[in-house]
Amino acid sequence: MSFKTLAQINLRGQRVFIRCDLNVPLDGDGRISDDTRIRASLDGIRQAMQQGGRVMVTSHLGRPAEGALADRDSLRPVAERLAQLLRTPVPLVGNWLDQPFEVAPGQVVMLENCRAHVGEKANSAALAARMAALCDVYVNDAFGTAHRAEATTEALARLAGEACAGPLMAAELQALGRALAAPERPMAAIVGGSKVSTKLSILNALAQRVELLVVGGGMANTFLLAAGHPVGKSLCEPSMLDATREVVATLKSRGARLFLPTDVVVADAVSEAALPTIKPVAEVGGGDLILDFGPRSMRRLVDELEACKTIVWNGPLGVFEIEKFSHGTRMLATAIAGSQAFTIAGGGDTVAAINQFGIADRVDYVSTAGGAFLEFLEGKTLPAVRALQDRAH
Repeated sequence: MSFKTLAQINLRGQRVFIRCDLNVPLDGDGRISDDTRIRASLDGIRQAMQQGGRVMVTSHLGRPAEGALADRDSLRPVAERLAQLLRTPVPLVGNWLDQPFEVAPGQVVMLENCRAHVGEKANSAALAARMAALCDVYVNDAFGTAHRAEATTEALARLAGEACAGPLMAAELQALGRALAAPERPMAAIVGGSKVSTKLSILNALAQRVELLVVGGGMANTFLLAAGHPVGKSLCEPSMLDATREVVATLKSRGARLFLPTDVVVADAVSEAALPTIKPVAEVGGGDLILDFGPRSMRRLVDELEACKTIVWNGPLGVFEIEKFSHGTRMLATAIAGSQAFTIAGGGDTVAAINQFGIADRVDYVSTAGGAFLEFLEGKTLPAVRALQDRAH
């Protein structure tokens, strides 16, 4: 995968437009409740500032109506937090396409929510041309939006004088490339989630790549039902039974294996007050909800992962937010953290589990991206990445 990086370009005195992913969660009072994405973007911004670039940073936030920015969608709290982290003022520029503004070498400004511009989501070339006139160098450091062809992620990359990947984007692509393009084998993938229907394309893609596919969460129930096991009143998709059998058939045709639990933790409700019971899968009752992998299954899974040299993790095994049903995901996290394999993990619930169990510094790469991470797992070409690749030649 070939693309220019920020470190390869002389930025001194250049007008540098950095597209970040600063779509942070806000509480009811409009305050940032988690600044992970801002912190992840600091490296690229600092690099550009230290090289003497005239730095402009923008991002989307929330779901603004194009042409009508509401106060709740303003990047003002993001600019204020960025200023605290950089220990330098970060002025917020409002109507930045029509209002002249100055940026000194080594200075950074925040350009207001890019999705407020008419044509951003439609990937308008005319809008991107107006943006390109503001900069000499375009930097995409927003892997989380790389699966979307929008004016600030795709069209601008093609129209700016120079275009490159920021350090966050470059690290993500290198890690994903190592895990998926040329993995050390055996390779395992753990995919959790509530519904097979939402991750079927990922399951099909991974079934053609891995030696071991572990299915967790509500999806495991559909696979168990397809294998003839009772699932009680667990979350399940009977309409997807044939699709799950096709995934299994693909694995078998390659000599690869599907891992499903042989014992599970059940309860009669998804509740802190519910009483968990461990049962073999064959003994799940009509009123049972399957909420986690059982201990016997987890010991077997940990043993199997020890033999793997590449592990990709997307999604928990059970309802890990409730302590009683968190043990499977906790054991998985601990096994991944202690593995000698190259490990990569991503997706919102996965990152939450990693943070909950305190293993972030023991996973080789943790992706903060959501949709882009999943589409990369599917083997799809990401529009923003393709634009950077095309500009590298």
